[in-house]
Amino acid sequence: MKLKQLKFAFVALAATTLFVSCSNDKDSDTPAPEVKKEIGLSTSATLGSYLSDKNGKSLYFFATDAKGQASCTGGCEAVWPPFYVDNFTADKLATGLTFSDFATITTTSGKKQLTYKGWPLYYYAPSVNGTNTPETAGQTTGDGVGGVWFIAKPDYSIMIVRSQLVGHDTKNYKSDYTVGDGLTTYFTDAKGLTLYTFKNDNFKKNNFTKSDFSNNAVWPIYETDKIVVPSILDKSKFSVITVFGKSQLVYNGWPLYYFGQDASVRGANKGISFPSPGVWPVPVKDSPLAI
Repeated sequence: MKLKQLKFAFVALAATTLFVSCSNDKDSDTPAPEVKKEIGLSTSATLGSYLSDKNGKSLYFFATDAKGQASCTGGCEAVWPPFYVDNFTADKLATGLTFSDFATITTTSGKKQLTYKGWPLYYYAPSVNGTNTPETAGQTTGDGVGGVWFIAKPDYSIMIVRSQLVGHDTKNYKSDYTVGDGLTTYFTDAKGLTLYTFKNDNFKKNNFTKSDFSNNAVWPIYETDKIVVPSILDKSKFSVITVFGKSQLVYNGWPLYYFGQDASVRGANKGISFPSPGVWPVPVKDSPLAI
């Protein structure tokens, strides 16, 4: 009888051990709760993919931040609060974003702010009945405000800046290329590098670049086949031409170039006076159709 009781106890113990083991295995298979990334990508039917915070709130660029500085100051900050992530590291980014594209700056009011591809990032909190009310997740009502605020997209091929033109002769120029002070709203690439057109080009015809590209360092072609532009621009006015085997972006028939002496410096626009004002104008929204 004692032997049977011993066998029963042994079987019971084995069954209990197996149950506990299976239970532990089940627990170990339970996935850890998903940690929200501080910066991710949201999608809009009209705007496509854009940057948002961990709660899905939209982030924006400001056209007057031409040189990468935060120019939204004073009362502007109440409507467009700077975006910042404390102790920002690569693991706080969602898939599809690159850590090296981000940096931290300090605003004139002493606040920290993140930048993306050189553009300071902002929220939008419009005034509603006298109170600044931040957008909720998925809202993109700040895009296009004043023609200078744009949703922060990761794949722009054209951006818009509003800045003072300063020629290679160090003189300030107005939008009509006469000497003087005044902001001009024009096109840059995604990183804020100034683009130009050449007055001697024809409709979708590059008349400057040599077949061996020996003069390309002077006025490098804007080499891309991507057309991703701010919502206030007419995408149909952009196209791509082939220049001796390379793709060059075109606006309203005008091939687009960089200026070598800008030396890839964000905000530099020295080419507007080289060799004389108006020969290489910056492209603007209402640039006339090339002929």
